[in-house]
Amino acid sequence: MSFNIGLSGLYAANKQLDVTGNNIANVATTGFKSSRAEFADAYSASKLGVGSKTVGNGVTLAAVSQQFGQGDVNNTGNVLDMGIQGQGFFVLSDNGSLSYTRAGAFQTNKDNYVVTADGIRLQGYAADSTGKIAKGVLTDLKIDTSALAPKSTTLIDQGINLNSSASPIPLTKPDPSNPAATIPNAPFNPTDESTYTKSFPTKVYDSQGNEHVMEQYYRKTDTNEWTMYTLVDGRNPYDPASATPLTGTMSFNSDGSIKAMSTSAAGVPTTPPGQYEFSVANNTFTMKGWIPAVYNKTTNTWGPNGSSGNPDGMRLSMNSTTSYNTETARMSQSQDGYATGILSSLSIDSTGVMFASFSNQQSRAIGQVAIASFANEQGLEQMGGTRWKETFASGIPGIDAPTTGTLGAIKSNALEASNVNLTNELVELIKAQSNYQANAKTISTQSTIMQTIIQMT
Repeated sequence: MSFNIGLSGLYAANKQLDVTGNNIANVATTGFKSSRAEFADAYSASKLGVGSKTVGNGVTLAAVSQQFGQGDVNNTGNVLDMGIQGQGFFVLSDNGSLSYTRAGAFQTNKDNYVVTADGIRLQGYAADSTGKIAKGVLTDLKIDTSALAPKSTTLIDQGINLNSSASPIPLTKPDPSNPAATIPNAPFNPTDESTYTKSFPTKVYDSQGNEHVMEQYYRKTDTNEWTMYTLVDGRNPYDPASATPLTGTMSFNSDGSIKAMSTSAAGVPTTPPGQYEFSVANNTFTMKGWIPAVYNKTTNTWGPNGSSGNPDGMRLSMNSTTSYNTETARMSQSQDGYATGILSSLSIDSTGVMFASFSNQQSRAIGQVAIASFANEQGLEQMGGTRWKETFASGIPGIDAPTTGTLGAIKSNALEASNVNLTNELVELIKAQSNYQANAKTISTQSTIMQTIIQMT
């Protein structure tokens, strides 16, 4: 019996050496989780239980348990390298078969899917064309490298202050020959700065993503009254052959807020009915049906460029426009149009949302990484390749976006290192070796005793 006890000790020490050696071998493996050999003593027993004077039968290997402690997350500089700070696993799909990993070294394949080094696809949530994440259904994450389609300008929102103390440039002046009468003052001329107070250019885009410049000229015509002249590329927005601007007027209350706004019908086509419009409502000018223009160098003339503006109109919100006693200036501006964009960079935030940035200064979400958690991580089945599979013991995975509930956060440009503590493992190696030698000694001693007994007979 003593031989069997010693043999079980040798077996246990050998398993401890195997586990420790495997940990040491994987000290540099990304996302590796160390293992621990767990042992239990063995006793022989009958139906009535174990006697009070029973000697043990040795030791048995109870389990080799994974230690899912956090490994160091170190920067790599590769945007598709991801580490999980906290609880959770990346979800991978191999033709529909799901597995789970902490190793976040990803890349793209020839079809632009995000995959591991051996081609298994990372799972997450897709985004629609507007960048809205559609949570609920897992899909293969893909980096869409196609061009971002252009968007015509529909709304311009700018905050302008028109100096209430600026010198007026009246539309009329006294008639020198008849002081009781008036005659037209110098008409607006975009090339003559004396005919307006200030101008503000704004980039706008047509339906093909072509850039145009909408120039607005502000002329203070009386106390708390201003006239706005609008040209696009220096031309009438409805007639590229004409340089006659669209005209709008604004009056202000004594506190500097807008009192009233109006437009002139001059320069706005009337046919076909409803197609063209320059109107104002809710402190917003609407220029409907504008015709983007292009200059023909051969004929030295202006004409349509073949694209169109937004059919619903390009709106200019003046809700932030004021008239205070300070410099005439544009304090803020935004417009919602843009040209065609080419993918220029990718970033991933802590919630796993993948943002694509384009050459037209636009950015949008193109997907979100999903991570999974288990009620019993120890119940996961190891597959190799630093991956695990779900089992009955682990329970079903809870899959959601990073930072949801107890799920950890994503750190991009970084990888989680192995959680193996090399110093501890080397100490365990020494202990396992000592255990092996001690158990071998018990067998050697038992052998000596047996020889003594045999010699006595």
